[in-house]
Amino acid sequence: MAIAAALALMLFSGDLRAFAQNRVSGSDKTGQKEKIQIVADMLTSDSGTHVAEFSGNVRATQGETVITSDRLKIVYSEKLAASKNPSAGEGAIETIIATGNVRISFDNRVATAQEAVYNTESKVLVLSGAHSKITSGADSITGEKITYNRNDGHITVESGRNSRVEAVFHTQSDGIR
Repeated sequence: MAIAAALALMLFSGDLRAFAQNRVSGSDKTGQKEKIQIVADMLTSDSGTHVAEFSGNVRATQGETVITSDRLKIVYSEKLAASKNPSAGEGAIETIIATGNVRISFDNRVATAQEAVYNTESKVLVLSGAHSKITSGADSITGEKITYNRNDGHITVESGRNSRVEAVFHTQSDGIR
């Protein structure tokens, strides 16, 4: 149990918390809003349902954070829809859903999954799909579903039907000898 807690602290408490607080909220180190740039093969937007969906070779960049996926759906609030100005700010984004070959690079971390869902109100990131994984250097944690609550740093990693949770980390100490 202590090993799992140590791994969770090493992988998530620092840089993922910074990612969730600064990158997703859109603030850089100076507190200024960073632009979000999204490129894709296609964009479909529906102001009635407050959804914008990018598809085909999607690449979203904000600062040093990069999300690539087959599709990226952004659900935005009525506040953003009412402004009729999509650049009104990412503060009005409610949910970000990346699907298909998802890869999120931030700082020295890489998360991979078939789906990643981030709810801006609850500040919960959920990675799901077979072999969802977060890697930091040589350390990694893998599961069918990884849920990270940035408010309290709580992480839950769940196994799948045909696979178990796996954590690999390297330490300078003797470990569990």
